[in-house]
Amino acid sequence: MTEVRNDIVSLNFDELASLIKELGEPAFRTKQIYEWIHKKLVKGYDEMTNVPLALRNKLSERLPFPELTEVARKDSASGDTSKFVFKLYDGYVIESVLMKYRYGNSVCISSQVGCRMGCTFCASTLLGLSRQLAPSEMLSQIYTIQRETGERVSNVVVMGTGEPLDNFDNLIKFIELLTDEKGLNISQRNITVSTCGLTENIKRLADKKFAITLAISLHAPTDEDRKRIMPIANKYTISEIMEATDYYFDKTGRRISYEYSLIDGENDTPENAEKLAVLLKGKNCHVNLIPVNPIKERTYRSSTPKGVIRFKKILENRGINVTIREEMGQDIDAACGQLRKEYMENTE
Repeated sequence: MTEVRNDIVSLNFDELASLIKELGEPAFRTKQIYEWIHKKLVKGYDEMTNVPLALRNKLSERLPFPELTEVARKDSASGDTSKFVFKLYDGYVIESVLMKYRYGNSVCISSQVGCRMGCTFCASTLLGLSRQLAPSEMLSQIYTIQRETGERVSNVVVMGTGEPLDNFDNLIKFIELLTDEKGLNISQRNITVSTCGLTENIKRLADKKFAITLAISLHAPTDEDRKRIMPIANKYTISEIMEATDYYFDKTGRRISYEYSLIDGENDTPENAEKLAVLLKGKNCHVNLIPVNPIKERTYRSSTPKGVIRFKKILENRGINVTIREEMGQDIDAACGQLRKEYMENTE
């Protein structure tokens, strides 16, 4: 797998300060450069107009800027959703989604180039995993969209292509940079990280004691059901995931969100709902029901509207906090991985 490239945007403030000192430059240059990158969201050294050209050249020789080029975009007819495909410096492509809600703009970002988790209802995993994303490449998805729209991003969801906890160290640094008060300063409470259940890294994340929301891609109430649609279930049992999420709640006090994609005739029966209610009984949690976005490579169909409501009511009647995810962007292939895969197929 290709190594992640070092670059200037992945440096935190202290690392940048060390570099500036090593180059024999005055300390105040650190704040100048850091703000150009993480507040003014510049795309390259040449935009840092109050930094001497000689210093910019020194930095450029040491560390490149991440290259993120928009190569495809689709906007929903309603105007509330835009999907972007970005090309990276090495030719790989990733995707991001901008969703405009009443409470502000939310961006769903990718954390890897591809994915190796193999979930059968997801287009992200069809081409496998190519490489990890650097912290800068996760940040740049947000910075580029904010720059392009001219509107502040208030919420970030790490739920696009990739398994975030499979890129643990880069994810942690990304969160620290994104929430740094010297940078974009997005509140930790406005960040959601999704995982299909890598239990060791759920616990490592808990030990960081961030105030972010942890979302578990559960999608079935039993191991037997889960193994049919999620290969990762052969490694981590639901019991192990529940133990890890209990640990996360004990460490952070943050309510766990359970993502449940509803697939017609597969995991959306009243019996499935009853089993899910038993599994989550007494836990401080929230269930997010997601009518699955169909992809052409699979035969899965989304649950009927009636089936979705029935599933929701069963959970509510058992005291489970539950919502149905607002469907956005179906007209622009907003399901995870779809537009990226389409772009790659059309440019081969």
